[in-house]
Amino acid sequence: MSNSGKYSWLVWLFYFIVFEAVVFITLQWLLSDLGMSNQYQAENTVVPNWVKAVIFILLYILSLLFVVMMISSFVPNKHRGQLMRWVYLALLGMVVMLFFLF
Repeated sequence: MSNSGKYSWLVWLFYFIVFEAVVFITLQWLLSDLGMSNQYQAENTVVPNWVKAVIFILLYILSLLFVVMMISSFVPNKHRGQLMRWVYLALLGMVVMLFFLF
């Protein structure tokens, strides 16, 4: 796969979608014991679910930073600015994932 080709953004989109899916499934599995699935009950569910959300955000940002550091070491300097678009898209994706987490 050529990185300088006309459709190289499709390759990077595929990698991005795979990264998002793997991170979401892994974090969902890791955090499955935290929080309460039935949020419509008499007991207070805000605190356990808040803890789950905060841990998810922290672990997601850590994994995103790790992948960005790995990729930026392989990408030439002239293309590193394009990497930030994917980072911003991943942060927006994190907000969507939080809704699917609960």
